[in-house]
Amino acid sequence: MRITDWPPSERPRERLLEKGAETLSDAELVAVLLRSGVRGKSAVDMARELLTQYGGVTHMLEAGAELEAMPGLGPAKRAQFAAAIELARRALQEKLEQSAALTSPGAVRDYLRLRLAARKEEAFLCIWLDAQHRAIRIEEPFRGTLTQTSVYPREIVKSALRFNAAAVIFAHNHPSGVAQPSQSDELLTRNLKEALALVEVKVLDHFIVAGHQAISFAERGLL
Repeated sequence: MRITDWPPSERPRERLLEKGAETLSDAELVAVLLRSGVRGKSAVDMARELLTQYGGVTHMLEAGAELEAMPGLGPAKRAQFAAAIELARRALQEKLEQSAALTSPGAVRDYLRLRLAARKEEAFLCIWLDAQHRAIRIEEPFRGTLTQTSVYPREIVKSALRFNAAAVIFAHNHPSGVAQPSQSDELLTRNLKEALALVEVKVLDHFIVAGHQAISFAERGLL
């Protein structure tokens, strides 16, 4: 049965407008984004399949371009998902900019997972912070295979001075899905920490994002 054949009080979009988004289930919220289903499946049916396939909302949002493999998700629907994900990223970035990063570690993790988890190539991210540990700039200076020789401490120091930063949080992704820090990751972090110490910029953390995980060097005692 199509959603348009449901009683108005049971349709996700109408319920959202009348009672608020928080009253809808995950599948109903996704169905609102989908707007319509395909032959034999309502938008709610498709939403449930997506959530089951990806193991929940977070993994589904992180899937990014992989969503195009789902039958019935054409360019328009993928564009709607991309817009929703980008709005979520920007909302989390605003939250980082408005509060001290160390007092909202959940927001840092959520932002990094949304930004990096679905990437197919490695990317290195710097969250530059002021003296109150509020984000003043987020940049992605390096992409590709990240090794000791491809992430240049001199360029990182130049960025720190350019943004007048007092501290930084690093992050990079592991497209392989393995979240465990490598020896190369640990060596790179130590070298960046030493280089930044010369200009009195503190490295607060380094996250590795792999799948739904965001591993913290600070929490593991690796800084």
